[in-house]
Amino acid sequence: MAFPPQFLDELRARIPVTSVVGRRVKLVRKGREHQGLCPFHNEKTPSFTVNEDKGFFHCFGCGAHGDAIGFEMRAGHLSFTEAVEKLAAEAGIEVPKASPEERVREQRRASLHDALEAACGFFEKHLKGPAGREGFAYLKNRGLSDETIARFRLGFAPDSREALKSALMSKECPESLLIEAGLLKKPESGASFDYFRGRVMFPITDRRGRVIGFGARTLGDGQPKYLNSPDTPLFHKGQTLYGLAHAREMARELNRVVVVEGYMDVIAMHQAGFAYAVAPLGTAVTEAQIEELWRLAPEPILCLDGDAAGQRAMARALERAFPILKPGLSLRFAALPSPEDPDSLIKARGPAAMATVLDSAQAMVEVAWRLALENRPLDTPEARALLDKDLAEKAFSIADEAVRFQYLATFRQKAKDHFRPKWEPRKSGSGFGKPSGRFGGPPQAPLKGPDGLLPGAGRPRPPQPNSGAQEWMMLALVLDHPRLMDSIGERLGETTFTDKTLDNLRRGILKHLGAARDLDADGLATHLRTDGYSEILDHFLDTNERRLRALRGDLSTEEARTHWEHVYNLYTRKDLLADVSEANAELAQGPTAASWSRFEAVKKQQQTASALDDEASGNG
Repeated sequence: MAFPPQFLDELRARIPVTSVVGRRVKLVRKGREHQGLCPFHNEKTPSFTVNEDKGFFHCFGCGAHGDAIGFEMRAGHLSFTEAVEKLAAEAGIEVPKASPEERVREQRRASLHDALEAACGFFEKHLKGPAGREGFAYLKNRGLSDETIARFRLGFAPDSREALKSALMSKECPESLLIEAGLLKKPESGASFDYFRGRVMFPITDRRGRVIGFGARTLGDGQPKYLNSPDTPLFHKGQTLYGLAHAREMARELNRVVVVEGYMDVIAMHQAGFAYAVAPLGTAVTEAQIEELWRLAPEPILCLDGDAAGQRAMARALERAFPILKPGLSLRFAALPSPEDPDSLIKARGPAAMATVLDSAQAMVEVAWRLALENRPLDTPEARALLDKDLAEKAFSIADEAVRFQYLATFRQKAKDHFRPKWEPRKSGSGFGKPSGRFGGPPQAPLKGPDGLLPGAGRPRPPQPNSGAQEWMMLALVLDHPRLMDSIGERLGETTFTDKTLDNLRRGILKHLGAARDLDADGLATHLRTDGYSEILDHFLDTNERRLRALRGDLSTEEARTHWEHVYNLYTRKDLLADVSEANAELAQGPTAASWSRFEAVKKQQQTASALDDEASGNG
């Protein structure tokens, strides 16, 4: 229901946000704010702040933000109405009564709940009676205990057109209500009849455990094999998860939720000890269901069959999840060994086998990369360009800027790693003098360099660049010119610094500028200090202040970018030097046409990098 703004303002004033948050988070006062470890994602350094004056909480790590009501919704997995009613009861404030129209709607909904609850009891009763003998035998043969059958309130719909109608229809529960609840079906002409007949019944509940619909399985050859309630004012198939009310407690306790494909899979998982399993209702997981899952755990595991249908379901889930990804909220995917489903795997190999499958779940980015490579020829530049284009389109479908930036960087790095030549060391005994080369021709003569020596023989390894100074300079320029992130952010994100202190600062800069690209230098420094980087910043700036001013001066953003590019090219040249050194060593072990080609290739790369350095220096 809608609440008057004045009531909500009074509730927020009576229930301070720090008192609500403080029940779940250990808060420490820092100036005018409170800090603590975020309860919505795993972190070791506090990035979660509560501002009492402004009445909101904010996490700089995962982006969680809201007031006391919003925190109660997130932390307690409650709807807005549920959170308001809970806080109002704590504050001793009476919840406003609904308008006449709202009261009519709520009364109608209550009547629908009553009708569905009565139908559930009817089906439960008939499962244990003569009409449900076949259905009860089916459930027992599937390995379900009496306790599990009772906990999930399983039942049986008699194979009759009017059994339920005759039992429930009354003055208080008229035909129109039973039709609206999806329990009766009325054709355009003729009398209404029972919607479910001759089927095992699976009650579907909302998150509070109230019956809102049913799933039903036929025991014969009838079609469809599974039948769900039609959409009603209470039941919307694409927004509902089977088993949600049963899974909430353990999912919240373990911070874990698993999505399987069907009713029996959910029930088998719960009976085997995985009481955090839920299922969509016969369709691919929808955006609304993913949002619901995130209320239980930040990375729900989709446990899908390992066959072709499971792969298609995985691809559909990825397509729907990409646009709505948020910092700290993603999906993981666990593939079952074909042809098993959770129910059959647990029966055949026990709960330990199921636990192994779940523990091996892959991150969403890994699955997206693997599916992008499957059955795709990548032997031409055009094919690789198409792969880059497809991956970029996936990343750009993400609405959140920070997550989009990280996916672009990760996909780019994976492509680099995948297509980088893998130079294997020569095996012992396969040296110079034996047939080699792809044509299997006669032994090849040693290939010498222009100076008459074997390349790499007797030459010292080139000196490594001054990495620490270059790392310092790259961060100094970004700290003073945050707008550089628009052009250099991806490369900075792909680079791991050798200096651990500077690498920690690099990560902090990426996190804050990824979440808020409009920060200026002062704003960035403030966020970094709030996030626990004060000591690093103070040491960094105090130690290098004179040098910092001398080198940065009054650079424009474009001048700073030119300097950054120059330093970055010098810094990354160490990888080229390592490649040259490795090629030298390979030639020294036993020169071949292939090893000489590799040597020439990396030397050409080195010359290109030097030319870029010279160009950048000239422009600077």
